Amino acid sequence: MAKKNLVHVMVSVTTLDKQLARAMEPRAAAPHRRLAVIENLRNAGIPVGVLVAPVIPVLNDREIETILQKVHAAGALTAGYVIIRLPHEVRDIFYAWLQQHYPLRAEHIMNRIRDMRGGKAYDATFGKRMRGTGIFSELISKRFSLVCEKLGFPGMSAFDCSGFAPPDSGGQLSLF
Repeated sequence: MAKKNLVHVMVSVTTLDKQLARAMEPRAAAPHRRLAVIENLRNAGIPVGVLVAPVIPVLNDREIETILQKVHAAGALTAGYVIIRLPHEVRDIFYAWLQQHYPLRAEHIMNRIRDMRGGKAYDATFGKRMRGTGIFSELISKRFSLVCEKLGFPGMSAFDCSGFAPPDSGGQLSLF
């Protein structure tokens, strides 16, 4: 499938810090294993990219440059990021997690998130929910872009969709 441009794989890399990884994603693959997955996929000829997500200001944003360097060296062809999103009850769960694991930084982190969300913990507006707004959002965006440009991620080839044909259903199907 990879040889025919029918598949790409994206791997999320949240942090390279083992201790932070255990606290944030206790049941997920360790950072060094994620880097190995990227390298193994590229060695197998499978296009692979990375999503640095979630980026949490004051917690893991300091790692952006290092993560991008490591994933590029492992063979990632592209990279993107998402600022942490805290819709509905997720905000309260995240805040409780911060209080448990990083009590001295919890308020600072939440203030920075609100700075990136127009004073709120979350903004669902399309075009804003993944990246935020304001000076801190712009700073992360510029840092990310500069490192990607410096490293020269080549990007992924376009999918070959020529073999795809929608099913001929003769029109809209009924639900009942």
